[in-house]
Amino acid sequence: MSDPLSDVIALLKPRAVFSNGISGAGAWAVRYPEFGLPSFCAVLEGRCRLALDGQEPLVLEAGDFLLLPKTGGFTMSGFEPAKPVRMDPWQSATLGGELRHGRRGGKPDVRLLGGHFAFESPEAGLLVSMLPPRIHVRGVERLSTLVRLLREESRGQGSGRELVLTRLVEILLIESVRQVSGEQAPAGLLRGLADPRLARALRQMHGNLAQGWTVPRLADVAALSRSAFFERFTRTLGQAPMEYLLAWRMTVAKDLLRRGELGIGELAERVGYGSASAFSTAFSRHVGLPPGRYARSGAEA
Repeated sequence: MSDPLSDVIALLKPRAVFSNGISGAGAWAVRYPEFGLPSFCAVLEGRCRLALDGQEPLVLEAGDFLLLPKTGGFTMSGFEPAKPVRMDPWQSATLGGELRHGRRGGKPDVRLLGGHFAFESPEAGLLVSMLPPRIHVRGVERLSTLVRLLREESRGQGSGRELVLTRLVEILLIESVRQVSGEQAPAGLLRGLADPRLARALRQMHGNLAQGWTVPRLADVAALSRSAFFERFTRTLGQAPMEYLLAWRMTVAKDLLRRGELGIGELAERVGYGSASAFSTAFSRHVGLPPGRYARSGAEA
């Protein structure tokens, strides 16, 4: 049976990884502007303060892990007053070594590993829509271990480096998302998967995309009446069952078109349409471009 969360992560194709060691001592503060990509941080030693724009400040301690699905502006600091130094996230990612803030000599008050990653797929909004603005986890050692492995691999040039990095990022994302309860998540896939009845229907939809799904058939899978299923699905995922199914079919279709491995007829069948013309009509209405033109624009990009 399909795992919808793994489907989403695999479709996003996380690739590029940038990471740095970060330390601070004494009076220090740094200010990063919004840059939009997902970022992560694992605290190895000590503690510091993190103030994300528009959210309550956090105290990060040794053993903490933080994931920001779409990184906004933030200030990181020690606990002594200091004027924030503006940082460029793109430049910081290429410096290598350890970034030291505040007092240069002696033992640091805090040591972290931080970084960000990007996606090959333009559908990165899928991840952001599934998650709360921040995921703050305390005491999950395997997340800190994954960050260390990411940093070591990204600094090296061993055989199979890109494949290892890709798999590590996928695992890091899935492990991070596992820490989010259904109540924490906004309306969407994660909240749906936290509901055992809806999860059955979602797994079937993802695993058998070519099937001619209807609300009554999905309600039977979920062991709910048609009206109860429709209301529960719409409230939990923020869209009606057929709207969700259409959106996922179009997302998968866009990915297949960008790859250019299938003809329109075979692709249409793969995503649940009886003919190429029916698929082309639905795709054009949903995406705003005919499939052929979308495929060509993707190849040019």
